[in-house]
Amino acid sequence: MDPHNARAWLDAHMNLETGVGVAVGPSRRAIAPTLERIAALVELLGSPQLSYPVVHVTGTNGKTSVTRMTASLLAATGLSVGSFTSPHLRVVNERISWNGEPIPDAELDALLGLVAELEPALADRGLDRPSWFEILTAVAFTWFADIAVDVAVVEVGLGGTWDSTNVVDGIVAVVTNVSIDHVEYLGPTRADIASEKAGIIGAGATLVLGDTDPELLPIFAARNPERIVLRGRDFGVVADRVAHGGRLVDFHTPDASYDELLVPLHGAYQALNASTALTAAECFIGRPLDADVVEAACRTFSSPGRLEVVGHRPLVLLDGAHNVAGAHALVDALAEEFPNAPRTLVVGMLREKDPREMLEALAAEGAAQIVCCRAPSARALDPGAIAVAAIDLGIDPDRIHVAELVSEALARALAVTPPEGEVVVAGSLYVVGAARSVFVPV
Repeated sequence: MDPHNARAWLDAHMNLETGVGVAVGPSRRAIAPTLERIAALVELLGSPQLSYPVVHVTGTNGKTSVTRMTASLLAATGLSVGSFTSPHLRVVNERISWNGEPIPDAELDALLGLVAELEPALADRGLDRPSWFEILTAVAFTWFADIAVDVAVVEVGLGGTWDSTNVVDGIVAVVTNVSIDHVEYLGPTRADIASEKAGIIGAGATLVLGDTDPELLPIFAARNPERIVLRGRDFGVVADRVAHGGRLVDFHTPDASYDELLVPLHGAYQALNASTALTAAECFIGRPLDADVVEAACRTFSSPGRLEVVGHRPLVLLDGAHNVAGAHALVDALAEEFPNAPRTLVVGMLREKDPREMLEALAAEGAAQIVCCRAPSARALDPGAIAVAAIDLGIDPDRIHVAELVSEALARALAVTPPEGEVVVAGSLYVVGAARSVFVPV
């Protein structure tokens, strides 16, 4: 299939992330979630996801970072490691990687062509067309089999039970945390969300559980994992200090301690993510990792779009905080690691978010200026609605600006922010991805 046609064919499919082909109104629950399509698709491809072991990662926040970190740690031990993450910030290839390198265009397009050839067979079985994410999931699993990875670290797209990645049989299941998000798909309570995320835990798997709420533990235990490794009890952060370029962290895992490791990322939550990833890697390997290997791997950790510094004078930071818990973590990290300076908040979000709640969590009242913009997504919330929510919070309208495009919002933010100030871009990974394209050339 011609490369242009391959991407156009992919983009013509229903995409829950962008809203393409998704009816407005009904929730995922209302349209009968199912694994039938993805199960049939991978069967037609020869069930590639069963040809290598999998570390399966879910959680409300931090799952992309944990997936990347776990893959880096396992690769540092000498293993061949595939990783599947979402969403991407710039190009779709970012989602599917081998030892940190994205899938080449030619291989991605060839595999898309293969899936396109198989699509009519799904209709022959009476099944609907696969979704955009299901197709990419099948492509990732097939590529990992083709290149014969030793292990794949697979991030859940949404929830767990009904996510298309849940055709794998993860020998290690990771749940980073449970917070309120995507209630229209996962349910309104933390218990509902925990139940959905627990769906990735197979009987006999090792569960690495980063959420410490004792009320949720029985929900995960009911899935009958062979072993539960719990943050705070079995692993965690012993010490975490701000250091030049990141954090200096001491970790403990069930079988080892790792001291004074440099994690070159901002935010105390990244130390927690690193502890979860280190434990997941250790559980997969079945023994403590060599200290030198861990130190070298930690120095390579990166998390684009997560409290990432992309500019100076003024300082420009990008953070993919897109829910209340993530916004609180961002504000805490800014207070701990960055100087108190006039702050311009550039914010865009998707329409299922409550703009007032998000602005409160982002401490918008304390911002010197706020620039509201439209996320580059069919699901974007009108920036005018964000501005109205800011006014409802009591923010002076003279401090509020509205821009249609992310590039226009950034230009406005840079114009109104003094050199000693800071510009913080948040509210949606779509906004962060568009902003990153402005500051970080390809």
